[in-house]
Amino acid sequence: MAVILLTLAAGWQRACAAEDVNANAGEVLMTERLRDGMRGALRNSPWKLIVLPGTESRSKASVVLPDGRTDIPLMLIEVFLRTQEHDPHAVIECKRIAGSDTHLCREYVVEGMDRFVREKYGENHAIGFMVGYVLSGSPSESADGVNAYLRRVSRSDCLAPSDISDGTWQSLHARSKPSMPIRLHHAFLGFAGTSASRT
Repeated sequence: MAVILLTLAAGWQRACAAEDVNANAGEVLMTERLRDGMRGALRNSPWKLIVLPGTESRSKASVVLPDGRTDIPLMLIEVFLRTQEHDPHAVIECKRIAGSDTHLCREYVVEGMDRFVREKYGENHAIGFMVGYVLSGSPSESADGVNAYLRRVSRSDCLAPSDISDGTWQSLHARSKPSMPIRLHHAFLGFAGTSASRT
């Protein structure tokens, strides 16, 4: 987990060096730049992690046609060599966010977090990852905005600060398999030179 969160942070730092990455850029461009930045950060790293392109995914083995598209799937070389498992070993879902924008906070939950909760992503995973591109305000204001939405819809699976990496949050969610909850790690990433820079 820590390796993935550290790679996200290093990748975002590299991504923000690109002239076209700012709060007005589209989510797809931000994700492409983040993916490239993560690959660059891993180039001289001892971590054996492969950052795959966004890919269609099948939520369950019984699903024949892809029913989702993961933003940033990750493969751990050691896991692949040991198991020959071709599905991603970790999934990162990316969304635009601003704590003051109730629509974006709702989308972060419904079109992001809930894809893991409903097992559309990471059905066999106990851990998933979310990235929030902070368009305005601070990362902590974005986490507060997501929590405000969750409380408004009477959900108790709120975000709490994580002790794994500074500036990250985590949440725990029950899923349809009672014995298989999922813990999501959230990184809210701001843009260099704005009030939304990473904290």
